[in-house]
Amino acid sequence: MTMKTLVLLLSTVSTALIGGLFYAYSCSVLPGLTRLSDLSFLQAMQAINRAILNPLFFISFMGTLILLPICTWFFYEKNPSLTFYLLLAATLLYAGGVFLVTMVGNVPLNDLLDGASLEKMSASELSALRNKFEPAWGMFHRIRTIISCICIAIVAYTALISRTP
Repeated sequence: MTMKTLVLLLSTVSTALIGGLFYAYSCSVLPGLTRLSDLSFLQAMQAINRAILNPLFFISFMGTLILLPICTWFFYEKNPSLTFYLLLAATLLYAGGVFLVTMVGNVPLNDLLDGASLEKMSASELSALRNKFEPAWGMFHRIRTIISCICIAIVAYTALISRTP
């Protein structure tokens, strides 16, 4: 296996891992959390947002941000092929639609929630915090989930066509 093939394989796996995480979250975690009371919802989101800050998450989330551009560079030629342009598209989509959306959208909301002393808040304050957090966080999450799935399709397709003689 060449280095080029290995990096493409790792890029495909890392893109699928992070996209799968977001997809599974959309299909299971968020629908379950929406059924909770304001306090329970906010406590659960605080716990999840704290728990996800771990090495396994960072390896896939940041690894994809690093691997995709490296992979794209490996496929650059004097006259770039479709493979190069597909990888470039996946790189730009991931950087903007997944990484940037997370950093500019989800993380500030996570920080807002993390700073809240939920046990000290009244029912109306909890409701107001949830109404400020949940719709915006969900919108940003849907964006990054959709973009992640598009990136998976692009990178997987690229892996398939790069093997064709």
